[in-house]
Amino acid sequence: MKRIGRYTIAFEDEPSIIGYAAAAGKKEAEGPLAGRFDKVFYDAYLGQPTFEAAECVLQQEAVIRAVERAGIKTEDVDFIFAGDLLNQCISSSFSSKEFNIPYLGQYGACSTFAQGIILAAMAVSGGAARTAACATSSHFCTAERQYRLPLEYGGQRTPTSQWTVTGAGCCVLSRGKSAPRVTRATVGRITDLDISDPNNMGAAMAPAAAGSIIDFFEDTGTRPRDYDLILTGDLGVVGSDCLYELLVAEGYDIRSRHNDCGLMIYDREAQDVHAGGSGAGCCAAVFCSTILPDMINGKYHNILFIPTGALMSPVSSAQGKSIPAVAHLVNITQ
Repeated sequence: MKRIGRYTIAFEDEPSIIGYAAAAGKKEAEGPLAGRFDKVFYDAYLGQPTFEAAECVLQQEAVIRAVERAGIKTEDVDFIFAGDLLNQCISSSFSSKEFNIPYLGQYGACSTFAQGIILAAMAVSGGAARTAACATSSHFCTAERQYRLPLEYGGQRTPTSQWTVTGAGCCVLSRGKSAPRVTRATVGRITDLDISDPNNMGAAMAPAAAGSIIDFFEDTGTRPRDYDLILTGDLGVVGSDCLYELLVAEGYDIRSRHNDCGLMIYDREAQDVHAGGSGAGCCAAVFCSTILPDMINGKYHNILFIPTGALMSPVSSAQGKSIPAVAHLVNITQ
């Protein structure tokens, strides 16, 4: 590994993504990506007694299928970097205890999947691991209960609000020349522009996404035209519009190359999701179900993947605090 510029890392021995999988819920399977997920669960409880236990099964399913696709066994994985949205990352810890893999819990809100990819790539490229996995998940019902109001309350949602994705994704990284490969990465910085509305996370996260994208372009000397796709995590329609404005002000226009996982996973006209999708499982499910297969099939050759995270908590929101945000950027090449 070597550092490029101020904030970017280049992996000289580029780790390969040798396995990947995505699991999703009923609402997600009714959206534009229907048929792309490896496993769909039509019961919100997934046969479990609680929504939290259901989310554990969701993440387990993604890990099991990703490891199988990689052609290895769970005992061959040296580390798993796993995270979710729940307090103390209980979905990931309870899920990972079934695998007996050395576990490093992660929390970056909805940016967690990129954080996991970067750390797994560091471990593999640096020789600390031969094979490493990263996994994230979210569940609409668990997120609503923790961050907002019980489902039974039937609270109204504002137009800027986003729907937490019931989904999970997992990638397995290893040394080798097979594509897709993790080429470069920019670890994001905390950004806080004093937005305190927990129902407008897109606006809170857009400055973090803009900052990481600008840092990467400046460090690498590249431009938006150099990439087939610039994919943000879950800014939704409000955050995407904010991102365009922020980048244009700095001389970068990404609109012809940009898409957002929160806009891809649902049909906003047919499904009542307001500003789009969100959640740690949003970008993971889209990336592992759609983007990686499309890269392997030749649709994309060089992409930027920028999951974004709103780093709020029920405590900070109740105290009227603003919402810090972070966005990590990963450059994936074919």
